[in-house]
Amino acid sequence: MQSKWALTTGMAVFLLTLGVFGWVTNTPSYLQHEPSTCNNCHVMDAQYEGWFHAAHENYTACTDCHLPHQNIASYYLYKGYSGMRDVVSFTLKIYPAAIRATQQTDEIVQANCIRCHKDTVENILADPQPLDRYCWDCHRTVAHGERGLTLSPYQDSEVYNK
Repeated sequence: MQSKWALTTGMAVFLLTLGVFGWVTNTPSYLQHEPSTCNNCHVMDAQYEGWFHAAHENYTACTDCHLPHQNIASYYLYKGYSGMRDVVSFTLKIYPAAIRATQQTDEIVQANCIRCHKDTVENILADPQPLDRYCWDCHRTVAHGERGLTLSPYQDSEVYNK
């Protein structure tokens, strides 16, 4: 009888803790695609500000570019994976000073550029040029504006002055 009471109490405390965590962190917002949710972590301020003042602000949200769109399963699996990676990095303060997309995210963003700009890309593919660059190698300011991805100019120079 005591073990049943302890188990019931433990489960109730666990569920209450989980509920409070969900309420405090506004967990359901992470299932949606509002850019302000991506900006909940202060280290993303520069990325959010850059997007907010750039050309894509009127047409896209962060998830339109940074998540795969092959199907709903890949979308939410990568969203969960990426989100948990961010939570661990930000909680343990192990994120780099210059936040950059991973190679996997670069590939996802490139695929999404092509998906959204299919007609333009078809014209480019007709030209006899090598396709060995990402779209943002030439169109650097489109998604995140003139500042690039950071408020500190020295960080951009690490990546952009190649």
